[in-house]
Amino acid sequence: MKFRWQAIAPLLVWLVLFLVPTPGGLNPNQWHYFAVFAAVIAGLILESKPVGAVGLIGLTFAAVMGYVESDPAKSLRWALSGFSEPTVWLIVGAFVFSIGYRKSGLGNRIALLLVRLLGRRTLGLGYAVTLADTLLAPATPSNTARSGGTIFPIVSQIPRIYGSQPGPTAGRIGTYVMWTAFAATSITSSLFLSALAPNAAALVIAKKTVGIDVNWSQWLLGIFPLGLLLILLVPWLAYKICRPEVKESPETVAWAAGELQKMGPISRSEWIMLGLVILAMFLWITGSNPNISLPFFGSNFINPTLVVFVVICLLIVTGVIDFSDILAEKAAWEVFFYFTSLLTLASGLNDIGFIKWIAESFAKPLLGVEPQTAMVLLAALFFWIHYFFSSITSHAAAVLPVVLAVGSGIPGLDQRTLTLLCLYSLGLMGVISPFATGPAPMFFGSGYIGKGQFWRLGLIFGLIYFAGLLLVVLPWLKFLG
Repeated sequence: MKFRWQAIAPLLVWLVLFLVPTPGGLNPNQWHYFAVFAAVIAGLILESKPVGAVGLIGLTFAAVMGYVESDPAKSLRWALSGFSEPTVWLIVGAFVFSIGYRKSGLGNRIALLLVRLLGRRTLGLGYAVTLADTLLAPATPSNTARSGGTIFPIVSQIPRIYGSQPGPTAGRIGTYVMWTAFAATSITSSLFLSALAPNAAALVIAKKTVGIDVNWSQWLLGIFPLGLLLILLVPWLAYKICRPEVKESPETVAWAAGELQKMGPISRSEWIMLGLVILAMFLWITGSNPNISLPFFGSNFINPTLVVFVVICLLIVTGVIDFSDILAEKAAWEVFFYFTSLLTLASGLNDIGFIKWIAESFAKPLLGVEPQTAMVLLAALFFWIHYFFSSITSHAAAVLPVVLAVGSGIPGLDQRTLTLLCLYSLGLMGVISPFATGPAPMFFGSGYIGKGQFWRLGLIFGLIYFAGLLLVVLPWLKFLG
């Protein structure tokens, strides 16, 4: 067997922490549990094993050792508790939506229609790519599947039409198109609760850590002003910074028209998929509003996860997807084990009192700081520390409980606002580096964006996105109360 240091490193993290004397205020059981949690995070960051396996191994070890529940039966129930977490099934179910987009061809058709409509000018092409991602985002919880699986294959063909190849000619149009597509998916990943799987996972962590919860429409309302502003601004800003040599792109319109002609008229499956996505969004928005009556349902309320199951059943009944497609969706089931294990382990930190100790210990230096300033400092820490993470989920699991716990220990700090600032950061922070989010390596590896250029653009747009959180979202949340 080939030796891989990434496989040994998490064990070393666990062993070092296990041997370190227990800090004051904690008992050995709490500290040893944290050692397991830290080893899991290290394994996720280093990708020592498939992410689902890393989480499952850590969860099983913690359950066997009885760190959270000493009674074996109770320890087993604790280990299995995450498998009944509705948000985990919401994530898995939403992955099935992306199967429908892919099998029906609706995702490709939406992207090509927008390119044909707006692609005559290069700037319009940037807006077409951004709008395509925006339309797909509410029902595609993986930005890797959305941006990498649907948008990237389309936009990667466009530069070659104009003789723009990776390397010296990348700046003709390729750099602009590729960077705009990547920057756009970072926006849409934060705009919708269902557009990025870690959004829902982080929301569960926030609920279990500080008791803050929001539904789909509340999430959208809080980020909408910034999301809309960035959707309008980013294609133009990227156009000014990247300065593509090709200003008009009529050939792109002709190419998109040709691809649409090959697809033929919109199919039955596409119509059904479109209708079911609209139904899902309608129920996500209205289903949690007790003042809106929902016909054909037993009550005014329908859980967002149940909405996903309803749509999945309709996708199967109408033949848009087969049940075998769901069983074969490896990414969905990997996410299932990944998030189930991670959320259970993260909640265990709170169950054993470790989060309370963090809050009491690390909040002390900020006690004399004005609450608003402390909130900005904590939000900045949460956003920019992502330079050290290659996974948004592992970032959320490792950093979010600490930041929220510290915030809860500062008198006068609005805990809900801090929580939302952190949650809205998750998608936006994906722009800052070539490994910060799922599709980043694809765009980085395309060759159209130089290595130094990618880091420079990531810093520029990261600063813009973070400034938007402070200058737009923060006052907007205060206004909403």
